[in-house]
Amino acid sequence: MPNVAVGTDLQPQEEERQLGSMGLLQHLEELRKRVIISLISMVVGFLACWKFAGYIFQWMQAPLTAALKAHNLDPHLAYLNPTDPFNMYMKVGLYAGIFVASPVILYQVWLFISPGLYRREKRFVIPFLILSVGLFLSGGLFGHKIVFPVALDFLIGYGGDFKPVITITEYVDLWLTIILGLAIIFELPIVIGFTAMMGVVDAKFLFKHIRGAVFLFFVVAAILTPTTDPLNMTIYAAPLIGLYVLSIGIAWLVHPKQRRKRKEKQQNKG
Repeated sequence: MPNVAVGTDLQPQEEERQLGSMGLLQHLEELRKRVIISLISMVVGFLACWKFAGYIFQWMQAPLTAALKAHNLDPHLAYLNPTDPFNMYMKVGLYAGIFVASPVILYQVWLFISPGLYRREKRFVIPFLILSVGLFLSGGLFGHKIVFPVALDFLIGYGGDFKPVITITEYVDLWLTIILGLAIIFELPIVIGFTAMMGVVDAKFLFKHIRGAVFLFFVVAAILTPTTDPLNMTIYAAPLIGLYVLSIGIAWLVHPKQRRKRKEKQQNKG
């Protein structure tokens, strides 16, 4: 009976402290499983979006059309190879499928990481999905609505002495580079949150280096911004600074030291 009692007392603690104890081969098998499911979701998303690739491209082309019309230029794009339109629609459908499949892909990321979390931490799956998917889509929308139109208007105006011959392949590649780049950059709070959860960084470290982070964000904004005036640079840098501040809050919330303190307070109150 004493042994049963001791085992019963320790069970809740063991459940709280239980971490995934998977070997290397098990980790690789788990990674393989998550990658396969993510690829399947991308294929499904691609098949769903390819049918509407023409409408999606019209939406993608809207910033360029507006910029060309603003400078009294022909808004129609060109292609150099008969296969270019087909390949372009394939690419549009594929990348649109990635955005559609992003909830499934990010959920697979969570499932791969979750064996290394405490049991009570695994309940954060819904907030993680909402925040990560929301940030990913927000980054893409920010690039399409704000960054890309201003950049195109400046670049086309700067080349006013020449006749633009913009191909559909070059335009789609440029659009995808900027939009996907910003979508990934907007995942900064998620990345910092996981590194803080593992104890690699904490809120104090992030706050201490906030000046360096702000400087880095303005450097990134200077690269993305076609003009060098402070107002435009601030418009681009402000969301990145806001994401960094959000990251500090997330790091404070999920860091192991803070979680232990909150747990001790709850135990003292109990």
